[in-house]
Amino acid sequence: MGEPRTIHFVSLGCAKNRVDTEVMLGVSDQSGFQVVQDAAEAEVIVINTCGFIGPAKEESINAILEMTAHKESGTCDKLVVTGCLSQRYPEELASDLPEVDHFLGSSDMLKLKRVLGGVSDRMLVGNPAHYTMRADDPRVLTGETHRAYVKIAEGCNRECSFCAIPSFRGKQRSRTITDLVREAERLSAAGVVELNLISQDTIAYGRDLPERESLAELLAALGDVGGIRWVRAHYLYPEKLTDPLVEVLSQHDKVLPYIDMPLQHASDNMLRAMRRGHGGDRMYEVVERLRRAIPDLVFRSTFIVGHPGESDQDFDELRKFVEWAELDHVGVFLYSPEDGTRSGEMPGAVDAAVAEARHAELMDIQRPISRGRLDLRVGTELDVLVEGVSDESEWLLQGRWWGQAPEVDGSVYLANGTAQAGEIRRVLVTDAADYDLMGDFIDAAGERDAPPGAKDPRKPKVKLRTLP
Repeated sequence: MGEPRTIHFVSLGCAKNRVDTEVMLGVSDQSGFQVVQDAAEAEVIVINTCGFIGPAKEESINAILEMTAHKESGTCDKLVVTGCLSQRYPEELASDLPEVDHFLGSSDMLKLKRVLGGVSDRMLVGNPAHYTMRADDPRVLTGETHRAYVKIAEGCNRECSFCAIPSFRGKQRSRTITDLVREAERLSAAGVVELNLISQDTIAYGRDLPERESLAELLAALGDVGGIRWVRAHYLYPEKLTDPLVEVLSQHDKVLPYIDMPLQHASDNMLRAMRRGHGGDRMYEVVERLRRAIPDLVFRSTFIVGHPGESDQDFDELRKFVEWAELDHVGVFLYSPEDGTRSGEMPGAVDAAVAEARHAELMDIQRPISRGRLDLRVGTELDVLVEGVSDESEWLLQGRWWGQAPEVDGSVYLANGTAQAGEIRRVLVTDAADYDLMGDFIDAAGERDAPPGAKDPRKPKVKLRTLP
């Protein structure tokens, strides 16, 4: 039958895009294609783009232009562009990029099968409302195989003034608990122990379903799946939190007491301009209630600076909130004007240098807060998910404790012993940095593991390794 055809993927943007790419990897696998890491060796190149904000769009365009070179210098005979950028600007891209053979949108992953089959139109961008992921969709995990993102819904019903996502991702479409449990069972059977739940508006999960299933019910059901050790929910909108949701976050032994809630701002003026549906007082109420109700809560949030109309007083209110809240993890983004959004048409643009200075100031405020929160962990024992040999040093292993989400919250560096990637081990925290921890493995009796050949467990003499 000859050698399998080769395919190369470029995946840009958020974790939701990553799941979409993994579905397309599954489609290509079913179609008999072999994935290659070098684009120059690929007969088909697929670029899954991001169209969220200006810098992401620029990165996507640059990636497309870079890959077009392989149609002349490499083995590529088919270039495919998919994802949010092509969903948002299909006609413009088709006109400006004649080198691209096929365009798919943000919900057209399964159409890749038609493209790979050799008989397909150039323009395949469809209506995003026509697709919602299902457990039986093909999927090939990327990255660490002991953790996975689970996309629990598509689209969004919010009307935040700065965000264009509902215009090209469509209205919210939740998956059923039954379907998501089936996917979790498949992931568990493949060795996944950590589920990270993602969507555009996770707190609103299930409201569009006839059964009105809730996020609390979903978290409990996924936490009960055999083999799953950690379940973490991302992107909770700061609206009314139900008692059942708070209860499952505080009491279920597999559902992590970790809140990822993009608050965006704390000024009444800015929250009104952003159309967030609440004022600054709500921010204080949410943090206080969750801290009272959930023991050992870890709280992550993100904020936007430089939104049109943001005054010095507005930023001062945000700064004071960040100082007061003492959140564990904070991300700060510069406002990006987007076509078709209310914010993009607002007067009062903030000077770029001012916005950048506010970004730097907010991160300077948060850095010692983060360090202080991590300092509280020194001398305590934590469960740590081992991820492999550290990128910082071949003499260290690297992992995350449950208060660190993958790719955004830092790491735990492990200075002794050996472990398999995917193991969850008990660790004594010995030191803290601004965003990371250092620790030693301990056994059931609370003693340090000594790496082979080490005279002093605190001074390992042999190279650490990750067992196969």
